[in-house]
Amino acid sequence: MDHILYSITTEHDPRWLLAAGLICVLGMATAMHLLAAARLQSGHKRRNRVLLAAFISGLAVFTTHFVALQGYQPGHEIRYALWPTIGSFSLALGSFGIAAVTVMLRPSPLFRGGAALLALAGVAGMHFLGISGLQLAGAVSWEPGLAAIAVGGALVIGMMTGALVFGPGLKRILATAVGGAIAVGFLHLTAMSAMVITPRTGVDTTLAVSGGVMTGVIAAMVLAIVGVAAMFGWTSWASQSGALKRLREAMDAMPDGMAYYDADDRLVLWNQRYEEMVPELSPALRVGATFREIIEIGLAQDLYSDARGRQAEWFQDRLESRKALTTTREQKLADGRWIRASDRLTAAGGIVTVCTDITDLKNDARALAEARDVAESANSAKSLFLANMSHEIRTPLNGVIGVAQALARTPLSSQQEEMLELIQSSGHTLQVLLNDILDLARVESGRLELSHEPFHLGRAVREAAQLYETSADAKGLQFFVEIAEETDRWIVGDVVRVKQILTNLVSNAVKFTGSGFVSLTAAPGPDRDGTPTLRFSVEDTGIGFDSDTRDRLFSRFEQADGAITRRFGGSGLGLAISRQLAEMMGGYLDCESEPGGGSSFILTIPFQAAEAPAAPAVVDIPPGDDDQARVRVLLADDHPVNRKVVEMILGQVNVELTSVENGAEAVQACRDGDFDIILMDMQMPVMDGLTATREIRLNEAAMGLARTPVIMLTANALAEHIIAAETAGADRHLAKPFDAAELLQLVATLPQMTAASLAA
Repeated sequence: MDHILYSITTEHDPRWLLAAGLICVLGMATAMHLLAAARLQSGHKRRNRVLLAAFISGLAVFTTHFVALQGYQPGHEIRYALWPTIGSFSLALGSFGIAAVTVMLRPSPLFRGGAALLALAGVAGMHFLGISGLQLAGAVSWEPGLAAIAVGGALVIGMMTGALVFGPGLKRILATAVGGAIAVGFLHLTAMSAMVITPRTGVDTTLAVSGGVMTGVIAAMVLAIVGVAAMFGWTSWASQSGALKRLREAMDAMPDGMAYYDADDRLVLWNQRYEEMVPELSPALRVGATFREIIEIGLAQDLYSDARGRQAEWFQDRLESRKALTTTREQKLADGRWIRASDRLTAAGGIVTVCTDITDLKNDARALAEARDVAESANSAKSLFLANMSHEIRTPLNGVIGVAQALARTPLSSQQEEMLELIQSSGHTLQVLLNDILDLARVESGRLELSHEPFHLGRAVREAAQLYETSADAKGLQFFVEIAEETDRWIVGDVVRVKQILTNLVSNAVKFTGSGFVSLTAAPGPDRDGTPTLRFSVEDTGIGFDSDTRDRLFSRFEQADGAITRRFGGSGLGLAISRQLAEMMGGYLDCESEPGGGSSFILTIPFQAAEAPAAPAVVDIPPGDDDQARVRVLLADDHPVNRKVVEMILGQVNVELTSVENGAEAVQACRDGDFDIILMDMQMPVMDGLTATREIRLNEAAMGLARTPVIMLTANALAEHIIAAETAGADRHLAKPFDAAELLQLVATLPQMTAASLAA
């Protein structure tokens, strides 16, 4: 230790040592910066930067060594042997080149430490080779202990610096440079203290240069290091300045306001849009202003309308949400504008605040909400109109069809039968049109629900075809119905909707065919996604249509052309509803045709086989005056025509009918007498049918009476009406105009079915 201190304080000039240390730090920092930049590049740019870093670091260490030697004071002029000096320079460059390549291979702590060992080993070789080339007053040798300490200490310091300190960032680069300079200084000073000079006789004739020449060379090297460092420093500054300028331009071009606050929530940077977002706060935007101060100024100017009357609470909530850094707030300003503010944390602990003007979005949302309310109101009005229209049309239509059905059960002349058939046909046409309109409304509103019940497919197909067999015969058409054996069985589905589609297709085929044939076939279809299907085909030799007509045929209110409508009639709703029903069933409806060559409509639906259910018992009401077999029926309906229709239908069988005009009278009649079945209208004055049904059920429960079946015999035929009737306590819902046979069947069977279920 005494040797080391003596070497530092006595044998060396501290000014030269300080200069050597600064040169080493500057050169090493420049080399580290080049290596960090090279890691982000590729190709020849990466290679050139690595080579330059190796050259600068080797040059810096070599220069450090000989600048320190300039401060060595042996008491006489030092001359430098040429070839050992050149060899030491080459050794420094080579070792740092290998170290630079090692670091670039894999920047892990192991590789960084290994690269430092290689570099410092080369520095040690450079030092001892360079010292051996000094022409001093005697022969140079070293104390082995101090020499080993010099080399070992330098290697340890260099390895720890490379493995633990070296990394990205200015601070780590400078720390690495300082650590490397310490390692080089420790090696030089400790090795110099280990040097032993033994006097000798004779003259050294080795080729050497004087100290003045070496000083000039060292000065050139120092200028080179400083120049390279200055160049890359300026390049780095210019690059950062240009990047910052481009970043600033990009920020100012943003449509949103953006500001950056540091870790202490002080304003550092913001764009022009941030100032424009809230002009009242523009004077408060200065570097160093805290977010708290800016918000307090906004509160003082009453900028935040949602903070009025609760400023302290709003202020605290705003600061807490900013600390959370996970929320996006929408703030309404005093001038009616809306601002959305988002706060996000940066890696350095700062906060980026982004403000967006969402006034247009809020206005659009409000307009959409108003439009939605208007649409819902219009939809409600439409539903109400359809319900009223259904009720008002069904009531007189029920009179027409009901009277015609009652009249058909009486003796008639051939002319009267012909007139009655016209009445029934016209009534049926009106009923189909009314049902199509209501089905369309239900499909549009999503209220149409399909049933999944067992039904006999063959029977349903024959019944659908039978309705138009007479019309086909009257036109002289051949009419075929073919049902494959595999499909003539029970399946699960909605029989009403299947028959609705088939009757519509058969009706159109008969309507648009003047000669030839109409056929309806049912057969198994191709599997779809592993599911078996049914395929119905309705073919005819009618007028047909072209491809343009085919594209719009399934649209609502569409037929082939205006002449078709004038010639054949129709609303153009049937095919549109049929396709929608098919899609609701999970199937598809399509067609093929050509003008004058007939048409073929193909319906495909899923096929799910079912077992035949037990056949229900059918009970007829015998005619006659047997009081014991007579069914006691209570009819509640405010419309006299409807009451007359029911009286005419039930008057032909053994029924004791009591008629009332409103729900209140129906409730009182139930309290005063016993009835086997109640026929209840839904819309009546004084008390409606739903309320009356609920009152009857309450009276039965209170008095312990048996349940009397209630049939809602009403013109309210929408799905919500059926649900309301079931909720009120009705057992069945029969929409007007009803079928006389169906009414007679219900009157005959429902009382016995109700009694059997209660007994069970």
